[in-house]
Amino acid sequence: MIGIIAAMDKEIDGIKNMMMEECEVDKKVISGMEFWQGTLYDNDVVLVRSGIGKVNAAMAAEVLSTVYNVKSLINTGIAGSLDDRIDIGDIVLSTEAQEHDMDVTGLGYKKGIIPDQDTSVYKADERLAGIAQEVCHKVNPDIKVFLGKVVSGDQFISDKAAKQAIIENVGGMCTEMEGAAIAHVAHMNDVPFLIIRSISDKANDDAEVDYPSFQKKAINNSVKLVSGMLSLMAQLD
Repeated sequence: MIGIIAAMDKEIDGIKNMMMEECEVDKKVISGMEFWQGTLYDNDVVLVRSGIGKVNAAMAAEVLSTVYNVKSLINTGIAGSLDDRIDIGDIVLSTEAQEHDMDVTGLGYKKGIIPDQDTSVYKADERLAGIAQEVCHKVNPDIKVFLGKVVSGDQFISDKAAKQAIIENVGGMCTEMEGAAIAHVAHMNDVPFLIIRSISDKANDDAEVDYPSFQKKAINNSVKLVSGMLSLMAQLD
């Protein structure tokens, strides 16, 4: 079973519609979220729109891990670029994830570190990342694909100072609001995960204008990638 999480309907509707065309879908409401279970390209799949933010994302990931017992978690969505090489429409595949807004510096910890845990930086699954990279070159040949760190916080980053602070404190290739929470839950449940982020803005002073303008393009790129991944994974498995 493959679990797929997106924050917004528009980020997951394309995949859901494909699944509904292929099979009869079972819908359950758990913790106020709709979980859609079925098959896609002969994979057993369950989809959920988590809602925006780390708490919503963590709740969705926990249900997928413990109720549906998924064998892997894919989180798809959009993000703001933290790296000047990464343009709007490009895709970042996670090698690791961290919460940039975790702040216990008053107790002597570095920004982003969660006390009393074995790690605060969660390693993504290399096999899933490799599949995604191979597929992306085929289905999105006009964009660039990057592998790197994804950072998350309950903030929409839209000014240079906030962006620079994240880069200095925890680094990362892109910033968004769910991925690291999903990675955290996946790590605790020993479930392989991958975060896929299509870039909608540069997380700078232009972000409030760029985000609505390029959101649709970014989402289309990530939907094509996830669909292609599921097709290839069915062949490999």
